[in-house]
Amino acid sequence: MMRSMYSGVSGLKTHQTKMDVIGNNIANVNTVGFKSSSVTFQDIMYQTTKRASGANALTGTGGVNATQIGLGVTTGAITTNISTEGASQTTGNPFDIKISGDSFFIVNDGVSNYFTRSGAFYVDGSGNLAMTSTGYNVMGWKVENGEIKQDTVSSLKIMAPENLTSAPEATEAAQITGILDKFSTDLSATGSGKVINLTFYDKLGYSYTAKFTITDPDPDVDDGAFEVTLTDILDSNGDSIVTAANSGEFTFDGVGIGSTTTLQYDTTDGSFTSVGSGAGDAVTLSFGTLGNFSDISIDFSGSKSVNNEATNTIGATAGDADGNYAGKTLGKMTGITIQPNGTIYGVYSNGSPKLLGQIAVAEFSNASGLEKMGENIYAATLNSGAFDGIGIDISANGGSMETGALEMSNVDLSAEFTEMITTQRGFQANSRIITTSDTLLEELVNLKR
Repeated sequence: MMRSMYSGVSGLKTHQTKMDVIGNNIANVNTVGFKSSSVTFQDIMYQTTKRASGANALTGTGGVNATQIGLGVTTGAITTNISTEGASQTTGNPFDIKISGDSFFIVNDGVSNYFTRSGAFYVDGSGNLAMTSTGYNVMGWKVENGEIKQDTVSSLKIMAPENLTSAPEATEAAQITGILDKFSTDLSATGSGKVINLTFYDKLGYSYTAKFTITDPDPDVDDGAFEVTLTDILDSNGDSIVTAANSGEFTFDGVGIGSTTTLQYDTTDGSFTSVGSGAGDAVTLSFGTLGNFSDISIDFSGSKSVNNEATNTIGATAGDADGNYAGKTLGKMTGITIQPNGTIYGVYSNGSPKLLGQIAVAEFSNASGLEKMGENIYAATLNSGAFDGIGIDISANGGSMETGALEMSNVDLSAEFTEMITTQRGFQANSRIITTSDTLLEELVNLKR
């Protein structure tokens, strides 16, 4: 009777443990990135009152099974349902990140690395990407020479002073495209020529305007040849930075360049002069020691001289055919974008993206072996597998990151309430064991009366 009573007590304790786990699951039904747990029971031990015996061929008797009395139940394991993803909740916050796959974010409290599925992040006062709840720094890889270096993880200081601006770039290429009609008013015998303005930048990001004039030196002869003259270069205030007009000329026949390949700045008279000769599609505007400029290759291949009802559409734009080398002014950070693979880019007012770092993730051979530390974080254990300090690119194993969303708890309320019912009934049944055993003991005491 005492054995049955203590078995009942063990049943009450174990079912209470299960109820505690269920209660914790339900309490965290709206906790970001929470993973539910489940309890597995196991019997404790047995008292053997009679051992098993084998068959006896001499006497012809059979074997007898052991006689054992169980002594109750205990908690066998509490398992975290870590592989099931929670539902996605859209937040619209660009620093909220939902992680898919079996990976974990890596965070650091200043001493140790921990792991989390909660992607509710923000940028703290030091410019670091951090958890909103604990302030732990989000870990990842830094940029070296414009590329991600996958080395030991460190905090992602995406708002470092050097990241708040994007460096200016000098213009190195330009295009003159469109139609030049020989019979337009600009190119007639009385016309002053077709004026084209090219806006470009120096290495410090200052803006300038190069003024070109296209004329037909012999409008009465239909030879398709035109003269292009660099007439002036103006700064952003409209002041000329060269001293001589008609600085340099070259011929252009609507198909290619015919008489010069370079307009070279001459420091002796402060003007540009035509240098070299040959055929091609581009003219180089070479500044020499003037200012902080880079040489600009001006491509004419996109222009042609055809009948366009006496209308000119020819014009100049900075950059090559792909929009590269157009030059830029100093850019100020206007936003942050995080790609599905965790790479972080700064967005700047000059339109130039800048790679700032990459969020690294960790994977474990037995993620269920991670130890819950509270505050939505886990620690590695001997049974989870060690973290190598470097991490992996989330896209390497097919995972991804989604910004503006969070992973919600994976608690299934319908399953939890079902488990609650069976746990309650189990607790009630074990309490009946105790009360019934007590009644039997009372009857035993009453034998003396």
